[in-house]
Amino acid sequence: MAEATNAKRMSMIVTKGTLDWAYPPFILATTAAAMGLEVSMFFTFYGLWLLRKKLDLEVSPLGNPAMKMPLAGMHIAMPNLFAALPGATALASSMMKDMIRKKGIASVEELRNLALESDVKMIACQMTMDLFEIKREDLIEGPVLGGAATYIESATQSDINLYI
Repeated sequence: MAEATNAKRMSMIVTKGTLDWAYPPFILATTAAAMGLEVSMFFTFYGLWLLRKKLDLEVSPLGNPAMKMPLAGMHIAMPNLFAALPGATALASSMMKDMIRKKGIASVEELRNLALESDVKMIACQMTMDLFEIKREDLIEGPVLGGAATYIESATQSDINLYI
């Protein structure tokens, strides 16, 4: 019992909902939980989309100069001009999903399920749900609804606070 009360805690705000931004919060949350930390994740604005039942995540090459894809034995940068072309987001997303599959990396859905199984507390921002007209039934089972005060309460009790 004493160990449970002395557990380290980590909280994070998840604000991004693209494929490339979905991995860091779930990887960090599941790793921290595996290390014995109590973890809470507050999903707000576009991050809330990561809690939807059906994920259809994309990666945007627009304004992402660090995006270099392995091609022909090299790493080729995606120029911003390419990102402005119709279908560029779909192509970049397809390439990223193919690399993830080929490398045997867990899917976002798998990591999200692992987080739930690891007792990571997920909080869906009620204000964001209202703003974007997202219904509770659109979300997976498990997250609780809350607001900024819910996150602040968790953050003030945490040893680690992250903004992703």
